[in-house]
Amino acid sequence: MTADPVRWLWTAAAVGLWLLVVIAVTWSRARARRAAANRAGALASGADAVTVAFASQTGLAEELAWMTARSLSEAGTGARVMPLGELGAATLRSAGRLLIVASTTGEGDAPDGVSRFVRQTMGAPADLSGVSYGLLALGDNTYTDFCGFGRALDGWLRRSGAEPLFDRVEVDNGDAGAVRHWQHQLGLLTGSTIQADWTPPAYDRWTLIERRHLNPGSPGGEAWLLGFAPAGHDPVWSAGDIAEIGLPAAADGTDPGSREYSVASLPGDGRADFIVRRMTRPDGSPGLASGWLTHDLAVGDTVSMRIRANRSFHGPAPETPLILIGNGTGLAGLRAHWKARAGHIHGGAWLIFGERTRAHDAFLDDELQAALMARDLTRLDRVFSRDAEDGRYVQALIVEYAATIRDWVNRGAAILVCGSLGGMSKGVQAALTDALGADRLAELIETGRYRRDVY
Repeated sequence: MTADPVRWLWTAAAVGLWLLVVIAVTWSRARARRAAANRAGALASGADAVTVAFASQTGLAEELAWMTARSLSEAGTGARVMPLGELGAATLRSAGRLLIVASTTGEGDAPDGVSRFVRQTMGAPADLSGVSYGLLALGDNTYTDFCGFGRALDGWLRRSGAEPLFDRVEVDNGDAGAVRHWQHQLGLLTGSTIQADWTPPAYDRWTLIERRHLNPGSPGGEAWLLGFAPAGHDPVWSAGDIAEIGLPAAADGTDPGSREYSVASLPGDGRADFIVRRMTRPDGSPGLASGWLTHDLAVGDTVSMRIRANRSFHGPAPETPLILIGNGTGLAGLRAHWKARAGHIHGGAWLIFGERTRAHDAFLDDELQAALMARDLTRLDRVFSRDAEDGRYVQALIVEYAATIRDWVNRGAAILVCGSLGGMSKGVQAALTDALGADRLAELIETGRYRRDVY
């Protein structure tokens, strides 16, 4: 034991700082719980309240559900908001009036959070006579089965005897006209005028402070790390959340809207980081958003951006073992999760990652090695598909380490997957099904221990 007063002073300061951090985190979480409870209580009023259910993959359907409920409440109609995955046939039958906002992910798939509902409730028609409903289906018409889950849900409701309040409203990539049609239907439902346009998202100003090329010489497209600092505001978000970045107006004056990116950092970093790949059109010209962000936007320029909660990709408590699986720029959606474990005694974090070449595409290698040294990551396995001595994709690691993955899952591990929808996520899901069994993987999905952010 030292008698050096300077060391005692530094020790006391460190303990005091740690206590302040603990108090701040505890207060922040309590405030968030109170806010959520207050929000739910303010909208749910009485037995006649309309149930607004959502099936969300990236948080947009949940946000539209809350906007729907607020509009109903402002028009004098009580509303309660609930995840569709938590409802059974009996709850739906007792709802009376039901409004559903349902996303489709990939080629007609339901969001992960409603897998149990699809398997157990939608497996056969139910008795929903006396229930009236409206359905807002979100989709992307670049996929073959546009709004596939929303359409399947609509068909199941009709076969179960539920009566539609109006024809299904389908929204392609957030089309404002379709959303306004939904608002019009809400106005007819309440007998009151719903404001013509919901207030657009409030964007904040962010300044580009860093842009770093991560893979010079890669056989794949350029990947860049972008760092933005908040300009005059103090944002709060969680690992797994998504940013919407507003694009500059086109040459003809039209508004190209916004693009979504997984946030690769935490508020404590003082910046919002992203990993963006520069996309190329068939004619060789750069993608509108990625070309602007990776080349045209200058360091020091500001952008309009907001960070949106994406609860379907939030991680578990630190004591829960965590398996992170991804490829390419999907590393962005995983990075904040291992960073969130820094300074905590945690149950382990294992990153399984794939890219093209070790020489050019070992994204953030120095940072990954430092995370291993600090034990923020406890294991790292990577594959490189274009290397002659490797040539494997990330799902090959799941096959190779299937027994270890089963052991982690048996110890309570959660699995988070981030990356490309077309190839990686399907291959990973097939490999996990083989490694764990279809029933076990379904259980993980239903209990929130298997979550995806795929695009």
